[in-house]
Amino acid sequence: MDQSAKKLIVAKASLDYIQDGMVLGVGTGSTVNHLIDLLPSVANKLEAVVSSSADTKARLEENGFEVTMLNKVGDVDLYIDGADEATKHLHLIKGGGGALTREKVIAGAARKFVCIIDDSKLVGMLGTFPLPIEVIPMAQAYVARQLVKMRGQPIWRENFVTENGNHILDVHNLAITNPLEMETRLNQLPGVLTVGIFSHRPADVLLIADRQGVRTMGQ
Repeated sequence: MDQSAKKLIVAKASLDYIQDGMVLGVGTGSTVNHLIDLLPSVANKLEAVVSSSADTKARLEENGFEVTMLNKVGDVDLYIDGADEATKHLHLIKGGGGALTREKVIAGAARKFVCIIDDSKLVGMLGTFPLPIEVIPMAQAYVARQLVKMRGQPIWRENFVTENGNHILDVHNLAITNPLEMETRLNQLPGVLTVGIFSHRPADVLLIADRQGVRTMGQ
């Protein structure tokens, strides 16, 4: 089974978590795109749909959905999104696509967060995938210097501006042995808007596609 097939079956498995009358938050990325293309089959169950990025909003609208602003719906019943890395503790690295801030906001507003990945994203320790950090532009060099002191190698994601008008630093070679502590520490750096570690608000359920099918961690 190739990676695209795995992404499709795990996206399909996440549909089982959608119940009547739900407000659904939809993440961003290639696995989530499979989900969006499947959502019309359960459209009658959805009270409202909230998007984490302009790309997701456009794809949802192409599939016939009216996308609602988060401020209009309050809490989200279910948030479905992918990840760049995930551990058995349901801690994640997200932000490879640059939408980490809006993803983190929707995850925070969600009663349940279902993360959908293929087995290549499941790791023993976070940090092989470069950690995205969204920073306000004037703080980019300052934050980068602080990251170097923490033995990370920050690389500015050139020619990329987030939907919030900010920059992304992708931090290589950062040993994330304690995601909770690292997320807190990085959040305290002035100029950091969002850190791509999702550990204080981890996934509630991790769906993992492999050659045998889809397995579940969490509940």
